[in-house]
Amino acid sequence: MPPTARPLPARGVAAYGVRILAVAVAYFLSAEIGLELALVRGQVTPLWPPTGIALACLLLFGMRCWPGITIGAFLTNVLVGPTLPAVVAISASNTLAPVCACLVLARVGFRSDLRRLRDALALVFIAALGGMLLSATIGTWTLIAAGALDVAQFWATWSVWWTGDAMGVLVVAPVLLVAGTREWHWRVPALRWAEAVGLVVGVTAVTLVVTRLPFTMLFPVFPLLIWAALRFQHAGVAPCNLFVSVTVVLAAAHGHGPFAGLDLLSTMITLQVFNGAATLTALLLAAIISERDAAERALERAAAQLSEAVRMLEPYSLLSNGLFGRAFGRRERPAPSPEPTSGTG
Repeated sequence: MPPTARPLPARGVAAYGVRILAVAVAYFLSAEIGLELALVRGQVTPLWPPTGIALACLLLFGMRCWPGITIGAFLTNVLVGPTLPAVVAISASNTLAPVCACLVLARVGFRSDLRRLRDALALVFIAALGGMLLSATIGTWTLIAAGALDVAQFWATWSVWWTGDAMGVLVVAPVLLVAGTREWHWRVPALRWAEAVGLVVGVTAVTLVVTRLPFTMLFPVFPLLIWAALRFQHAGVAPCNLFVSVTVVLAAAHGHGPFAGLDLLSTMITLQVFNGAATLTALLLAAIISERDAAERALERAAAQLSEAVRMLEPYSLLSNGLFGRAFGRRERPAPSPEPTSGTG
């Protein structure tokens, strides 16, 4: 008879339940923040943080945490959804999209630390741009079927939904993945801390200024993001990019700064082109720098191993005077014989 599966211990069941509850709460609270940025019918936003949280939880905690995503999505949509069937369908699509993206990432050998360029590219093109097509398509058609949208509004709603989910993955997920996979070392030189503080102050000041100016001057933040990527890799560039993106989206949602007086289409184009360019620059450059540093460390380890191997071939005199000496035609000189001494009688 096949062995029977042992039930999960009570402590394991409690831990699993707490994890599911934590994922659901995180999804719901981040959705409330995302809804404050809504541009289309109070439900479709240009930045949807719960998608990034959902994907990061699946990558860090495993596929078993998907019920927390479903619960959080249902609680979010039941407050704004038109009908209960529509709420169920949208909640299912909000769960299915990150689950499918996570499965595909696993098939291509994705690493959550984002230290390789291929991992950054997979996050951008597979998880964000590709995986979120599912939730945008199902969600938009669900709203049309429920009578909440006209068919003529399909492409506008679909594009905002898709880019909002994609930006949630690109902006929010890297912060959580870096926080969950890196080993943090707080004992660093004071100069390094001063540089980090200067970076934070610079990003904050420049972002707040450019989002209040009455003309389009958003791109001065790019040198700061490049600085963060070159000096701190993902640990620095991911939170900086999150702050920049959220601040710019808030300015667009309230019509401040360069977004004052723009219609919905112009606002969306300006916003998403800037956020997409900033995020791609930050993620890909940080990944390239991480790969370069890893290659340098690998060369240093190889040099150290080679040096150790040479040292193990001691004694050096045997190599130089014996083997190497014969190879180059050298002969060892015999020791001079002692001269005979004449004795006195």
